[in-house]
Amino acid sequence: MNATMLSDSPATVLALGAGAAMLGASSNAMAAVSDADAARFLAQASMGASRAQIAQVQSLGYAGWLDAQFAMPASGWRWDWLVAKGFNAITYKNSEAGFDPAVWRKLISSPDTLRQRVTLALSEILVTSISGLVGSGWRQFSAAAYMDLLEANAFGNYRTLLGQVSTSAAMGQYLTYRGSRKANPVTGAHPDENYARELMQLFTIGLVQLNQDGTPQTGKGGTPLYTYTQEDISGLARIFTGWDFDLAGGDTSTPDFLRRPMQQIAARHESGASSFLGKSVPAGLGGADALNAALDIIYAHPNVGPFIGRQLIQRLVCSNPSPAYVWRVAAAFNNDGTGARGNLRAVVKAVLLDPEARRSDAAAPGQGKLREPMLRFLAWARAYEAKSASDAWAVGNTSDPASKLGQSPLRSPSVFNFFRPGYVPPNSGIASAGLVAPEFQIANETSVVGYVNFMQRAVSGRLGDLAPDYASLMPLAENGNALLAEINTVLAAGQLGEESQALIVGAINAMARGTDAARLNRIRAALTLALAAPDFVVLK
Repeated sequence: MNATMLSDSPATVLALGAGAAMLGASSNAMAAVSDADAARFLAQASMGASRAQIAQVQSLGYAGWLDAQFAMPASGWRWDWLVAKGFNAITYKNSEAGFDPAVWRKLISSPDTLRQRVTLALSEILVTSISGLVGSGWRQFSAAAYMDLLEANAFGNYRTLLGQVSTSAAMGQYLTYRGSRKANPVTGAHPDENYARELMQLFTIGLVQLNQDGTPQTGKGGTPLYTYTQEDISGLARIFTGWDFDLAGGDTSTPDFLRRPMQQIAARHESGASSFLGKSVPAGLGGADALNAALDIIYAHPNVGPFIGRQLIQRLVCSNPSPAYVWRVAAAFNNDGTGARGNLRAVVKAVLLDPEARRSDAAAPGQGKLREPMLRFLAWARAYEAKSASDAWAVGNTSDPASKLGQSPLRSPSVFNFFRPGYVPPNSGIASAGLVAPEFQIANETSVVGYVNFMQRAVSGRLGDLAPDYASLMPLAENGNALLAEINTVLAAGQLGEESQALIVGAINAMARGTDAARLNRIRAALTLALAAPDFVVLK
């Protein structure tokens, strides 16, 4: 049965989605999980595998591990860490000081590793960037509040998340509708349209009408059917007037206002009817009620499930999910089994337990993805339990592609993320095959070299006081084959091929041995070479 045959049968699709989840759970119970398969699962579902996490997956099974992570309490907020470190002192108002360590600290060390992974994925869908959080100072706090908001909703409901994002100070700053006013017929001024456009284009429904399997609907001659027009943007922009910081009787001398939702200023809000997507928000509603009505209209659009579901698959599992895979995830979005729509916990589970996610057939069409540079770094940091003794977490802004990762959390160059979900490398085999490869948009000669140099420094313990623990590797360091076998399993999920293994082992065996210093050098060289290997960089 193919996706086309199912296109008019939502009940069948829901059953298929539920069946896929049951298959994932029953497979857990019936078959032991190998070290490599557990590590591969963790490469998709967490910030990185470790021996301890591999053992947990093997003990609990895939579904059981997810349930344990869902039940794990949040591990403290970035905002509170900034305050504890004194970054709310007035001297830091016009800087970004503290944000990078606050965000790296959680990504590297927080035990709720699934929540961190989903939070990072959501930050690349519902995009803001610290460089655009202007107009009030305290950018580090605005960015931290936004990441905390995403984390608080990572396993919640997508409609709730949309509501909180839409009134967050960070989004109001970034997409410039904070302070937007109703139209002024005298001056000709119109409401700011940035958020209205991106809310539809990037955060909910996309540019074209979709089937539930994520494939585009087409009209005569095969032309795409678009989801909205400029008139829809203008109509929706009326909703986002009157919103501004809630200063709560104070001022901007402390960052506290950036943690509160924006407030409505009635005199600035457009109180007339607003029409978009073939619906209308009636006249006379207050700003908050109008916003909720507008979000309900957008959220009811059938595109939301496949549009958001496909992007979560891309961020967690693979760049080119099959239409059937997208359909099963969209079905979980549309109904979590209890009738609830938008349950992100159910969606994440559907993404990660789907048969296409759990197979490890490297030859399967569309299988795999290029690991994001941030995730390659974090895979190493998690595998070897990197810690900052001083709690400084001095990884810094890693955006520079020439000397660092070419990517850094919440530092996207635009609202379109670091890369587009539909990016196709030009004049490539990927293009010839009709596939997409989003992460390749930030891969080039400069970034490849910069990444390897950065990882060599990290592996060698030269990122501030960020220190990895290689105790598990020291007993293996004299034997190049044994050393690489362990690294291959934990770090690369067993995906380093024979050619890569032979090259790395040959290089390691040519190095000195016999002392702790020599063994440490062998470990560092093996890790750096494994992290640079194409078989690691591309996760199948």
